[in-house]
Amino acid sequence: MTVIKQEDLIGSVADALQFISYYHPPDFIRAMAEAYGKEESPAARAALQQVLVNSRMCALGKRPICQDTGIVIVFLEVGMDVLWEGDMGVEDMVNEGVRRGFTHPDNLLRGSVLADPDGARTNTGDNTPAVIHTRLVPGDKLGVEVAAKGGGSEAKAKFDVLNPSDSVVDWILSVVPAMGAGWCPPGVLGVGIGGTPEKAMLLAKEAMMEPIDIHELRARGAANRSEALRLELYEKVNALGVGAQGLGGLTTVLDVKVREYPTHAANKPVAVIPNCTATRHLHFTLDGSGPARFEPPDLADWPDIGFELEEARRVDLDTLTREEMRHWRAGDTLLLTGSMLTGRDAAHKKIADLLDRGEELPVDFQGRFIYYVGPVDPVRDEVVGPAGPTTATRMDKFTRMMLERTGLLGMIGKAERGPEAIAAIREHEAASLIAVGGAAYLISQAITGSRLLAFPELGMEAIREFEVKDMPVTVAVDCRGNSVHVDGPKAWARPAGGRIEAVTVS
Repeated sequence: MTVIKQEDLIGSVADALQFISYYHPPDFIRAMAEAYGKEESPAARAALQQVLVNSRMCALGKRPICQDTGIVIVFLEVGMDVLWEGDMGVEDMVNEGVRRGFTHPDNLLRGSVLADPDGARTNTGDNTPAVIHTRLVPGDKLGVEVAAKGGGSEAKAKFDVLNPSDSVVDWILSVVPAMGAGWCPPGVLGVGIGGTPEKAMLLAKEAMMEPIDIHELRARGAANRSEALRLELYEKVNALGVGAQGLGGLTTVLDVKVREYPTHAANKPVAVIPNCTATRHLHFTLDGSGPARFEPPDLADWPDIGFELEEARRVDLDTLTREEMRHWRAGDTLLLTGSMLTGRDAAHKKIADLLDRGEELPVDFQGRFIYYVGPVDPVRDEVVGPAGPTTATRMDKFTRMMLERTGLLGMIGKAERGPEAIAAIREHEAASLIAVGGAAYLISQAITGSRLLAFPELGMEAIREFEVKDMPVTVAVDCRGNSVHVDGPKAWARPAGGRIEAVTVS
């Protein structure tokens, strides 16, 4: 009999969460480096460059890859001959590990989990509870898979129950463009087929944590129908031309993983869940000999590339005028210097409520830009912790209100804007910019000052004022309503599609 000590599981989970917060899996880095090397789209290549530079910085500085340090998902495979030493339930042990991992003073992680999800939505403060799946298996060991999944990619999960004769490929090719760029491609698609609705979703979540091996599969050829499906999806999804950050390019997915389960004769449940550029997961085994030990990856796996943006236009936010913005074009690269405001979903809701009640706003937005961000708390001498963008699309319903009633000049986030927001941007000659999702630590180095202005009760969602110097962004929607997320994939679908290779079963 193997005895697993309570403290060994708690400490291992805490250490694993710290580890994956700043180390990408090496297989992921190798795949990203290959995508960067072959990318022909200048905008997508610049985005991939920032992700890779950011990843190396995080590995060296031991700070989070992304400001969204994720909701924790844990898969437990408990050997039936395992005994436990401790006074806590197994899920309580895992959650104590999450608590310690997210509140480590040397590398604070952002608490993103909210209790009362359809009500007060109060932050639990330590990112507990985790979402835990437990399976009893033969043996005397405890297998643990720990993942930290960002909200932007989780929001793009898709599910449907197809008719038995429907094509899984056709369905996935219809939903991937609808995912937009909020999941921060390129990444891995997990596909679950069969079972029941909840089983298909679980299969997809498990699948996306498998190692990236699509290039080995392409080299040897598919040995069965499931592998042929992976290859077909890999080629055809990349042929859509969505590209890094949705800017248009050759690589949208680094791999496609498929898991299946028997299902009812009348149904074909299918789920697809993406993993993003902040892919974070780790497997370890406890055998009773003590806590897990995690060896840092070899930094030689990270390409040692510098960060330099060519043909970038420098912009002074403190003197910026609409006349100057009229010269911007969707796809232009800008380096921002000056002051900007911050705010996300909760802050926008409070602003809307104040305006509806005719009350004065606590912040003057006239002529300002707002950055959709919820930063990690700083440690040591940091001005702010990792501070990458959140999905701008979620703020679409507030965009017209902000432009019409506050005098806001423009916005910064990630991903595409919908038709309603684009129309408001065009009518008010505003602009929507994007920073690279998955480059949060790199972006934070451009932030030279931060002060709290309003709504402190919102924590990471409070309104702050950032002082920035040469913060890299791309014009996503210009004042004419042109969108890089519409035009980019259209332009790159044909070049990407020309690289589709025949998929056969050997």
